[in-house]
Amino acid sequence: MRNFSASPRELMASFWRNRNLIKSFVQRDVLGRYRGSVMGILWSFLNPLFMLVVYTFVFSVIFKARWGTGSDSKTEFALILFAGLMVFSLYAECINRAPGLILGNPNYVKKVVFPLEILPWVNLGSALFHGAISLGVWFLAYIIFFGIPHITALYLPLILLPLIFLIMGLSWALASLGVYLRDVAQFVGIVTSTLMFLSPIFYPVTALPERYRGLLYLNPMTPVIEQTRDVLFWGKAPDFSMLGIYLIATAFIAWLGFAWFQKTRKGFADVL
Repeated sequence: MRNFSASPRELMASFWRNRNLIKSFVQRDVLGRYRGSVMGILWSFLNPLFMLVVYTFVFSVIFKARWGTGSDSKTEFALILFAGLMVFSLYAECINRAPGLILGNPNYVKKVVFPLEILPWVNLGSALFHGAISLGVWFLAYIIFFGIPHITALYLPLILLPLIFLIMGLSWALASLGVYLRDVAQFVGIVTSTLMFLSPIFYPVTALPERYRGLLYLNPMTPVIEQTRDVLFWGKAPDFSMLGIYLIATAFIAWLGFAWFQKTRKGFADVL
């Protein structure tokens, strides 16, 4: 039986070796999602816009949520909320789909030469495409209402890098677990929905009593959401020390997830 390397070097080598295959699969996934739809890929623009309007109305009008800026501007609230929502949507789309990546592609499992480890990369690539459209909507709205975006927005890829490592590590682990434990998909859906309301998306960290704020920072989404808002809306540079620690921790998580996937993939064909 073939042995699959679980080394950190193989993690990146596999991505680079199969980059063209990943690119073609991402294109197929994006286009296939809207195949047969009258409005096609335009839905990737309308979906986040619609959710933005709903969340803004519920939290700024009904619940009277504020960000402590002293402003009652609905536009300001919407852009601050949308910045956090974009980040969480990237995470949620990948994690919710992860348990079904292998189950949904049994034909690839039977092919010994097919690199199954690229499927989470494909999943991430598709989510990044939709995230980029949402980000374009955000910048367009900011330019219309506030003018030229802050130069600190250029830090955004650096802030998202640890999140990408976290997503990949969890995706490899969940893709493998989803083969052996079919209930994983249901559990992940519940956890993701709960995590959304335990993340500072609809409210600032300062809205919590001070004794509970430390608990909020145990949520891995909190640092990236907060720093995304800092660089996009507030014009602040990221906390590089926190970012460095976060990067090291999530890179380790990515390797653990990849190692688990490589060690367990031998049994996929037998289970499916």
